[in-house]
Amino acid sequence: MKKAISVLSGGLDCTVATCVFDEEYEIHAITFDYGQKAVKQEINASKRICEKMGWMHEVIDLPWLSKISTSSLNTDADIPELGEDDLDDLDKSSETASSVWVPARNTVFTSIALSYAESIGAEIIIVGWNGEEGATFPDNSKQYMEKFNELIDVGSPDKIRIEAPAIDLNKEEIVELGIKVGAPMELSYSCYKGDDKPCGVCESCVRRKRAFKKLNIKYD
Repeated sequence: MKKAISVLSGGLDCTVATCVFDEEYEIHAITFDYGQKAVKQEINASKRICEKMGWMHEVIDLPWLSKISTSSLNTDADIPELGEDDLDDLDKSSETASSVWVPARNTVFTSIALSYAESIGAEIIIVGWNGEEGATFPDNSKQYMEKFNELIDVGSPDKIRIEAPAIDLNKEEIVELGIKVGAPMELSYSCYKGDDKPCGVCESCVRRKRAFKKLNIKYD
């Protein structure tokens, strides 16, 4: 069976994205610990998802990334809170994105995933990058994915590509895709703050909550 590396944080987007390829690929999921507030919950969610889906799972520690980061995700800084109406305000959402930005995070994660892919002979790297977050996070954008794939073409001896099935989708569409592919979305965890119960007011929680609300699906 063909092999795939999944960059799996345990969140909604990467869970759905990985499930798209579940039947065709043997999934090797990797979860990163970079000192984020939600690391415990992200690892637990990823483990539960992998156990349910029958995927291999490994946690990779990146203590150096925590040390150099000034992000509110992995420092003592408060994580911004916002309302549903703020999500479509580009100035407010850009300000929030700036607060939670971890230096070159997706570049680091994807580079490590590429190393793993070369090591085990995987053909694809699965990521949860999506259209909604790509508006304020440049390393979630379609252009970023295309450039990274160009880099792999030039810099890797193997035929490996990044696959992001949600790259053109908003959160509502991601949930719809998750339903279609039978993704265990109920096991995913998206909160930035890392409490046992999602805070419901950080940007990640609000985007997730709005998507389920629009589809008349009970949000937990």
